[in-house]
Amino acid sequence: MAGPGARNTGGADVVVVGGGPAGLSAAEVLSAAGCRVCVLEQRPTVGRKFMMAGRGGLNLTHSEPMARFMARYGAARPHLDAALAAFGPDDMRAWAAGLGQPCYVGSSGRVFPVAMKASPLLRAWIARLEGAGVRIMTRHRWLGWDAAGHVHVAGPDGTEASLHADALVLATGGASWARLGADGAWRDIVAARGVGVAPFRPTNCGFRILWSDLMRTRFEGAPLHGIALRIGDLSARGEAVVTRNGIEGGVVYALSAPIRDAIARQGQAHIHIDLRPDMDIAQVTQRLARVRGRESVSNLLRKALRLSPVMLALLREGAGVSLSREPGALAALIKDVPLVVEGTDDLDRAISVAGGVRWDDVDAHLMLRALPGVFVAGEMVDWEAPTGGYLLQACIAMGRWAADGVVQWLHDTPKGLYPSAP
Repeated sequence: MAGPGARNTGGADVVVVGGGPAGLSAAEVLSAAGCRVCVLEQRPTVGRKFMMAGRGGLNLTHSEPMARFMARYGAARPHLDAALAAFGPDDMRAWAAGLGQPCYVGSSGRVFPVAMKASPLLRAWIARLEGAGVRIMTRHRWLGWDAAGHVHVAGPDGTEASLHADALVLATGGASWARLGADGAWRDIVAARGVGVAPFRPTNCGFRILWSDLMRTRFEGAPLHGIALRIGDLSARGEAVVTRNGIEGGVVYALSAPIRDAIARQGQAHIHIDLRPDMDIAQVTQRLARVRGRESVSNLLRKALRLSPVMLALLREGAGVSLSREPGALAALIKDVPLVVEGTDDLDRAISVAGGVRWDDVDAHLMLRALPGVFVAGEMVDWEAPTGGYLLQACIAMGRWAADGVVQWLHDTPKGLYPSAP
């Protein structure tokens, strides 16, 4: 890195901490602006959580109308408006195509690379960054600041060193999937500098249900296809999977925030599952009534509605007693299976987290108010969104927006960040 003489955008030194989508996107914008960029990543390779997302086809963004798209960010929407206006879903698709990875829109409106993999896009992205002179230092852990205010790091062998920088971008992730690099260790470092950090909470996560021994042992891993899930007045349709200790899957993730918040308020949450959301209760009742009375309840449900064995087991879990043969009562249960959720799955297993740097502690361009010249982006800030492309879209948009803020700050500030940070 260059010495303290670099004061402005052209030739300024910027350190980016974190080699995930937010950090790499910040590095891309900064290098294009003429900065000398160093990316620090504590794991052996960059983009590890990005690669894990690619196992499901790499859902980059969503094609729905922008007003509906923005509503997915809930309370964080006002804080994300500018970043997503500057780099929205159409920009994401053009960016991926520019890396040789054209996209298509799936039947659900989600947007995927045609290759349905993360690795080709990540390889092209890294090649672009390295071609632009971005230095990527893996196995380097950010420790905070040294006594002079320089970036303090530990290298692969544990040796500590300091790096000069004129600005710093923190894109260190939240606190889930620590083995991929997002361990939340940065929280204490920035909190000690006067930055407000909201407690981490799991989102897009599984939940714990006290299943019977039969449900837990026989149906662990069994899918629930084409169901609707409801909590209060909120509902979603999709797929779920029975786990040994509860339930997870896309339809669960869609309602994870209200389920989690209900647990926080009441100690548990009451959810309801509709096993046949494409039929109303009258249609379900009619189908049940047409099957001859001497059939067992299991055969009745299988023949009338093609319910799978795990769905039959779920009905018994919800009923708490033997299932009624009366068509109306049985139809009511099929359309509204009540379950009690006792808690969230482990934080580290959550796809993403809420909590992190509080919005009151950053300015409009994601610079920390307590630490001029230090910018934050991605999951380390307190926001959440459902799965469906919204997470990656916001992380990349925030990284780019923070980088724009760095460029502006370097241009307007007569001196670099250091030694103003201590």
